[in-house]
Amino acid sequence: MTSIIKLTTLSGVQEESALCYLLQVDEFRFLLDCGWDENFSMDIIDSLKKHVHQVDAVLLSHPDPLHLGALPYAVGKMGLNCAIYATIPVYKMGQMFMYDLYQSRHNTEDFTLFTLDDVDAAFDKIQQLKFSQIVNLKANVLETLRGDGNVLIAVDTAGRVLELAQLLDQIWRTKDAGLGVYSLALLNNVSYNVVEFSKSQVEWMSDKLMRCFEDKRNNPFQFRHLSLCHSLSDLARVPSPKVVLASQPDLECGFSRDLFIQWCQDSKNSIILTYRTTPGTLARFLIDNPSEKVIDIELRRRVKLEGKELEEYLEKEKLKKEAAKKLEQSKEPEDFLVPELQATEEEKSKLESGLTNGEEPMDQDLSDVPTKCISATESMEIKARVTYIDYEGRSDGDSIKKIINQMKPRQLIIVHGPPEASQDLAECCRAFGGKDIKVYMPKLHETVDATSETHIYQVRLKDSLVSSLQFCKAKDAELAWIDGVLDMRVSKVDTGVILEEGELREDEELEMQVDMPSSDSSVIAQQKAMKSLFGDDDKEMCEESEIIPTLEPLPPHEILSFSASIIACNNGA
Repeated sequence: MTSIIKLTTLSGVQEESALCYLLQVDEFRFLLDCGWDENFSMDIIDSLKKHVHQVDAVLLSHPDPLHLGALPYAVGKMGLNCAIYATIPVYKMGQMFMYDLYQSRHNTEDFTLFTLDDVDAAFDKIQQLKFSQIVNLKANVLETLRGDGNVLIAVDTAGRVLELAQLLDQIWRTKDAGLGVYSLALLNNVSYNVVEFSKSQVEWMSDKLMRCFEDKRNNPFQFRHLSLCHSLSDLARVPSPKVVLASQPDLECGFSRDLFIQWCQDSKNSIILTYRTTPGTLARFLIDNPSEKVIDIELRRRVKLEGKELEEYLEKEKLKKEAAKKLEQSKEPEDFLVPELQATEEEKSKLESGLTNGEEPMDQDLSDVPTKCISATESMEIKARVTYIDYEGRSDGDSIKKIINQMKPRQLIIVHGPPEASQDLAECCRAFGGKDIKVYMPKLHETVDATSETHIYQVRLKDSLVSSLQFCKAKDAELAWIDGVLDMRVSKVDTGVILEEGELREDEELEMQVDMPSSDSSVIAQQKAMKSLFGDDDKEMCEESEIIPTLEPLPPHEILSFSASIIACNNGA
């Protein structure tokens, strides 16, 4: 049976931002990804707030923050409470991404958007489901190492970094490569856990790695030359010159930013960027402006409190403990206002103890001494060689066009990417699809009605009408005859999401109680409603919102009698 299908774009259209879309199939609503950009833009959160309590399920496609970064915030701060589905690799590696992202931010700033408890709460809701690229790195790396320099490769936490680490470890094993005398390290807050998880997920890897595992019984992620580091002190024990795979790829935070600041002013070193991150990030600036040799960069770090600041902090902590003690002894807790404390102890214990029993504790450079974050802007001259190598694993334009041409879809919705690329893809699809394909390029917050049938309309049924229906089974469906009338006096504006009965929108202007004394106003409202019901067959997104009328039972004295009809079906002989 044909369904009403609508897609609302919350983020990630005609731009290179985080991905988040609301798919509506009849009365069910699915959130397709729940990403957040590198700058944690609240515009994405504001868009999600309007729909968060209407979501029936969340479907996650990739483990990186651009696809699930806002999930801990949505669960912990916005009250998202529904089933979340992801494959096993997305679930496990997504945790690593978010742990590392939080710790990278927390190490140098007062990061309060979400905590590790929020990350755990979000991933506890996930229901796990079951189901090669050649890059010439050797020449660049070898030249730098032989020149007594270090190589920083800015990578993600638990995604493409695994493929890159496996590739480099293989090169290090080859005697003819001449790299065995140099060091290779993976540096992020959860490096040990990432590698351990990858060892148990070989069935999700490429056919080549699968055959290697089946034939030789060698796990491709049993690295021989890759040193796993969790802090800069761990890395300092790795002999130089060395190649370091460090997170985050955008250079906005994390160990990659720390190493970039340390190494960028030495001409012996090399910086390799593997992701074309979103505009506004440091990595994207370096990619788009390769000739810029002097940049202003913000130096952020966490320092211990001393002197008067330490005394004030200890005094506040003392008052908090006294207030907490009074609260425990009080029979009326509401009489005492206890400020919310930052839950750092549990977060530290989680990071230090690992994620599962039996795993190595992660060596975090955390202290019980109170700290604060400071920052300063400094001009730096970039003397190191900066190279961008596309290692994102995205299909190029020609490949996408060939895939679409083979699939021959009747309707196509293009999201993400810059407007020029989206327009080029749309024109190409229209060229080889002709009149058989409808191509949509929705703008932000627009809803696309992708319902395939043109004679399906949306109305609300009164409870009294539903209770009076008598259904008859017809094959796999049930049919009922309705004697009703469309009521235009109580109508609601449809912004693309079906609300349950009694449910209110956040914006009261979107809900109208139409009871107009003026005949002209009534006529206008009815015309709009009838146009939405019986208007043009073109289902493309229009600027005006649709009005959903209510179907009420027809009074008994107005019901017309009908003669019996026989419907003949010819199934062919």
